[in-house]
Amino acid sequence: MTVSYRRDGPVAIVTIERPERRNAVDRNTAEALFDAFERFDAEEDASVAILTGAGGAFCAGADLKAISEGDGNGVSETGRAPMGPSRMRLTKPVIAAIEGHAVAGGMELALWCDLRVMAEDAIMGIFCRRFGVPLVDMGTIRLPRLIGHSRAMDLMLTGRPVDAEEALAIGLANRLAPPGLALDHAIALAKEIAAFPQTCLRGDLRSAREQWSLTEEEAIVNEIRIGQQTIASGETRTGATRFRDGTGRHGAFS
Repeated sequence: MTVSYRRDGPVAIVTIERPERRNAVDRNTAEALFDAFERFDAEEDASVAILTGAGGAFCAGADLKAISEGDGNGVSETGRAPMGPSRMRLTKPVIAAIEGHAVAGGMELALWCDLRVMAEDAIMGIFCRRFGVPLVDMGTIRLPRLIGHSRAMDLMLTGRPVDAEEALAIGLANRLAPPGLALDHAIALAKEIAAFPQTCLRGDLRSAREQWSLTEEEAIVNEIRIGQQTIASGETRTGATRFRDGTGRHGAFS
């Protein structure tokens, strides 16, 4: 088994189980990751997923040993991505819980996630720069969108390591956790998110993702259409009624 899947209430935890390879992803692991997130998206009572790695490492990227032996991950313009799930458009959010190294394709997997919780001693970076391995899991697309073109060029062209403090400062990480506790913090964050009204949350998530490929005018129409679906579901009126009856008054938040 190269990927495990378990549930903690509304949270699905997907773990790369190749610590002897620092959780590098070979062809079979990529397939298993895709299948795990397909399962998560189909489970009605699963609201948030967490991607993490076993043995104190997140993911060292594609398995270079397999590539050197001519059995690397498939790279094609269509179908599944080389690292597995990085082209998937899920209906629900995913959080990366990062310990150790999240580098090369492993960093691309972290970029695919909606949020990143990073241990204070963890490292990210485009380490594949030194080996001539290209970013083919949307790293050249997501990284500039996430942290800005100038900062992305610095990381992409140098391949230098990025520590947790810098990652937080530039928006690469969303939360920091003490070493060894990234997963615990990610689970707590996931449960907070899972407690919100989910139709609205998933609609806003969808609109935010889809706007990247739309003009401003198209994005406005798309946002309204998705919002109307939320309103039609009754969730908005239910929430307004809760507010009227006293929930959340004076900025109270729970």
